Amino acid sequence: MASTSITEAGLVMQDAERAPTTEELKARDDAIRRREAMLRIAVPVIVVGGLLLLWEAVVRINQIPHYILPAPSLIFTTLIENWDTLSAALWFTVKLTLLALAAAIVGGVLLAVAFALFKWVEIGLFPIAVILQVTPIIAIAPLILIYVSSTTAALLLCAWIVAFFPILSNTVIGLKSADSNLRDLFTLYKASPWQTFRYLLVPSALPYFMAGLKIAGGLSLIGAVVAEFTAGTAGRETGLASRILESSFRTEIPMMFAALFLVSLLGIVIFLVFAGLSRAALGHWHESEMKRDG
Repeated sequence: MASTSITEAGLVMQDAERAPTTEELKARDDAIRRREAMLRIAVPVIVVGGLLLLWEAVVRINQIPHYILPAPSLIFTTLIENWDTLSAALWFTVKLTLLALAAAIVGGVLLAVAFALFKWVEIGLFPIAVILQVTPIIAIAPLILIYVSSTTAALLLCAWIVAFFPILSNTVIGLKSADSNLRDLFTLYKASPWQTFRYLLVPSALPYFMAGLKIAGGLSLIGAVVAEFTAGTAGRETGLASRILESSFRTEIPMMFAALFLVSLLGIVIFLVFAGLSRAALGHWHESEMKRDG
């Protein structure tokens, strides 16, 4: 019996020696997270790279003319050769998109707060916001261009209309989604309206606002491009949509693809920036952005 106990004790000690320490577990989790982060970057890069190589091969093997379908290598060369023109157009589109988005954020948030705090404001103005949302921007853009003397201001207004509603709608939902038990608790402790708004309604609305921001970022770019297509503007102070129109009129298809590539790249950058902002704002406390093991 004594020898059996000694043997069991030895096995327990060996198991204890083999058990990983807290530092080892943390290092293992960090390695897993790093590997997952690398895969999240590597897999899309490999897929996109493979599609570009396939595109290049199809064009070269079938000897497709560049005015029908240019190869990615020709598009890249065109982008480099015309960078001065395209970069100026890109900067104009960036400014227009960001200004429209900033105006949508300010207007949408302020109106959402008014909707949440004053019922009669929501009853009176929400139908107008819905009408602006469901009316295609391409249908009202010509009217805006007629009534607004400045073309840039008209383009900005068109982009703002497209980006405004997601901010408004999501923020209103967030302000109204605060837990009813927490509302009762704030009332029980006689919190002021400002305290209730600051410490309950704003944290409740923040995840919804960030979701709306990611949607509105892309829509503001779409609104800016569509409005410029409708305006048919030309000249130096114009955006990427004008470069696409000019290229189509001149049958410069590689140039058109280069401008289209910059539009898509700008949209991706906008989404990634706001996704990172959402992760930074919500990652330490909200379930939607918290990292989960396994």
